Amino acid sequence: MKNILLAGFGGQGVLFAGKIMATAGLFEDQYVSWLPSYGPEMRGGTANCSVCLSEEPIGSPLVLEPDVLVVMNLPSYDKFIDAVVPGGIAIIDSSLVNKRCERTDIKCFYVPATQLADEKGLKGLSNIILLGKTLRETQFAQSETVERAIEKCVPPRKQNLVQANLEAFRLGMSQQD
Repeated sequence: MKNILLAGFGGQGVLFAGKIMATAGLFEDQYVSWLPSYGPEMRGGTANCSVCLSEEPIGSPLVLEPDVLVVMNLPSYDKFIDAVVPGGIAIIDSSLVNKRCERTDIKCFYVPATQLADEKGLKGLSNIILLGKTLRETQFAQSETVERAIEKCVPPRKQNLVQANLEAFRLGMSQQD
């Protein structure tokens, strides 16, 4: 079972990235839960989502102690970094989080996702870059399955963005430690 928490500001796409993870889990016949949580302001406020992927039925969709934490901003880092279980993983957008984790019982991966997205013409897709890095480090699904999930989750009115999402995902997968 993987308990994953994705967190950031509203508008950064943490809920969308979580939805892709959950969809990939469904495609691979796993038990899945996806639980979004919004701050009162929505865009610009806080947003996070809990994703559970399991071979067994899931008792609770709420992730309070994540195995995997994906953080896209400093307030989310400060709020959730201590909740990661020992032996867990944190994937951190180092463009927006200027701290280094002092915990020695978890693995932290720093990806300048926002900066990479801007440099590569993938503005607004830092969430998908972090999704790619998360897959690389956790193997929560097969990469082909995640690509199928991206194609499924991008809404029909935004089909022109599928290729950019796939490019961002592959860029995240290619990020070295």
